[in-house]
Amino acid sequence: MSHRRCPSSMTGRPEKAQVELNLTPMIDVVFQLLIYFLLGTSFAVGEQTFRLDVPDRGASVEIDPFELDVTPVVVQVAGAGRIRVDGPWDGPVHVDALTAFLEARRLDRGGLLPLDTPIHVDPLPDVDWGEAVEAFNAAVRAGFESVGFIDASSGTGP
Repeated sequence: MSHRRCPSSMTGRPEKAQVELNLTPMIDVVFQLLIYFLLGTSFAVGEQTFRLDVPDRGASVEIDPFELDVTPVVVQVAGAGRIRVDGPWDGPVHVDALTAFLEARRLDRGGLLPLDTPIHVDPLPDVDWGEAVEAFNAAVRAGFESVGFIDASSGTGP
């Protein structure tokens, strides 16, 4: 067993061997792991921006939590001037009486319907278009602001 002596040593004792750590294999492994994770990672966008149209409130709006949804009044046109008004009341049976009937139910005339209550005219499939327009005009003459026809294909109003 031989020991290496340091020539500058004056004591004559053998100097301890220096241990060096070889970092090359460790750096190689780190680079290989880096390449592995770079190639195996998907850089997809985690969050996307969605366009959102919100109503502009401007000033603070007080919302009444006890406000009820507005149920539209449906006027069904049966033909030959006959109509039927859905609801809890006995409606007129002829289109000529529809204007007076709706005017009497307006909120400003002692009734329960505000002027922005939707009035949906629902003509039966075999009804002449002119009769449906007469019912529409009667609702407009009564002073209601939201009057329209029910779409026969989807069953929805305006």
